[in-house]
Amino acid sequence: MYKKILVPLDGSELSESVLEHVVTVARGCRVPEVMLARVRFPLDKSVADTLDAKIAAELDSVYQDEAVNYLDKVAADLKKQGVEAATVVLTGDSPAEELLKYTKEKGVDLIVMSTHGRSGVSRLFFGSVADKVVRHSDVPVLIKPPGRQG
Repeated sequence: MYKKILVPLDGSELSESVLEHVVTVARGCRVPEVMLARVRFPLDKSVADTLDAKIAAELDSVYQDEAVNYLDKVAADLKKQGVEAATVVLTGDSPAEELLKYTKEKGVDLIVMSTHGRSGVSRLFFGSVADKVVRHSDVPVLIKPPGRQG
């Protein structure tokens, strides 16, 4: 049924709480491709402008390496559970837009992610990546709410 699952992760325990569901779906549906994604913001232009170009490039490289290392660790943990996962680091100012663009470009047919569970003013001010993905995705999105086990 599913051939490619996208799993957005932000480095938090909450985002990683979806991984047990990813394992269940990937094994149960024999999904051949699981993509772990992390969206990182580009180096702030005002910060980059105050730094030497070489230092700014090195700082950006450190951010990229941190994201790659994090995803590689999660992929290794999934492999121990019998799920092969590839990784991708996306860069952009809008995580939801980057995830949706990747979904279309790469033929993802299921997104599995958690939500931080913000509501009211907090949600209005900070926005919700999960909410934007659900509203604009052309593929099913499995959302794990915060604070619930399993």
